[in-house]
Amino acid sequence: MNRTLRVFGALGLAIALALSVFLLLPENELSKSLLPDDQHVVALGETVYRSHCAECHGQNLEGQPNWRSRDAEGYLPAPPHDASGHTWHHADTLLFNITKLGTASIVGPDYKTRMPAYADVLTDEEIIAVLSYIKSRWPKQTRRRHDRLNEAAKGRE
Repeated sequence: MNRTLRVFGALGLAIALALSVFLLLPENELSKSLLPDDQHVVALGETVYRSHCAECHGQNLEGQPNWRSRDAEGYLPAPPHDASGHTWHHADTLLFNITKLGTASIVGPDYKTRMPAYADVLTDEEIIAVLSYIKSRWPKQTRRRHDRLNEAAKGRE
């Protein structure tokens, strides 16, 4: 009986520990996965995109001309978010952090960017929605490649 109590006690402790870690994680650590198949999330994302992103990244996610070449001031134009760009080369968590915290906070303070941080503008849910909208517009093959990239990234986190 002592052994049974120890096993159940250890199991209970393990469950309690796992639950406490889950509950103590910041909320945005739990919900950074994009939802490109959720129509409600994508609809919100399209609205957010049109209001906050389209001015620079284009109405159709096409980005600005010559987006790979720095301008006279050393800034890169806004890249496309369609399949021709590099957005899909980055895992969900990185895309979320770039959008929320700004590119310079990820790449380094010397990185010249006009991309603002949206932490004080958009909620985490709106950031997930806009990124989900962008992903929803990619061809199926690009989405599958992005899904595989996310799976590989989970193993490195």
